Amino acid sequence: MERITCHELPAFFQGTADIFGEKKEELCEMDARMGDGDLGLTMQKGFGALPQLIRDNEAEGDIGKTLMKAGMKMAALVPSTMGTLMSSGIMEGGKAIGKKGEMGPGELADFLAGFAGGIAHRGKCQLGDRTILDAVDAGARKARQALTEGADMGAMLRRAVEGAKEGVKATEDMLPKYGKAAVFSAKAKGVPDQGAVAGQYFLEGLGRYFL
Repeated sequence: MERITCHELPAFFQGTADIFGEKKEELCEMDARMGDGDLGLTMQKGFGALPQLIRDNEAEGDIGKTLMKAGMKMAALVPSTMGTLMSSGIMEGGKAIGKKGEMGPGELADFLAGFAGGIAHRGKCQLGDRTILDAVDAGARKARQALTEGADMGAMLRRAVEGAKEGVKATEDMLPKYGKAAVFSAKAKGVPDQGAVAGQYFLEGLGRYFL
């Protein structure tokens, strides 16, 4: 069974750095219609730095502590709303794993659930509020379901992406409640939430490790 060690964590998260570099302009354009227009820049900056932050803060044999420390550093680097939410997800995902030297399918499911829970807690948002939570929570639940069916980590993340895409699609019929997007709520009908799209890309980035 494939497992990811603490030392391999930077490589596991490298896909998130890569995908947000590729999707920077797309996310900025989406965000410009409903927000500040800097979402892509924030995601590129935060996740572009994350692999090195993990290396710099590696707690030998303790994946949970490593991710919690790296998430705190990431939060300081990208203190915007979405940067804070993503960083909180990383920290809470690490806390959910706990003091483990390796990440297997069970730990991955715990991380994804913790990631979604961290975003919900920090953002004080609920499902149906048209946020990133609608994507990452659906993804985490799909991954957990795949785990119960005996899936490996690559398959779990593919299922997570499927769930996230469903969550993104669902946001097209939701009205925004937070931030500048709420001011432009009339423009939101039929348009996916840009934060939810970022959540989908996060899961896609993790999945690249298994390609």
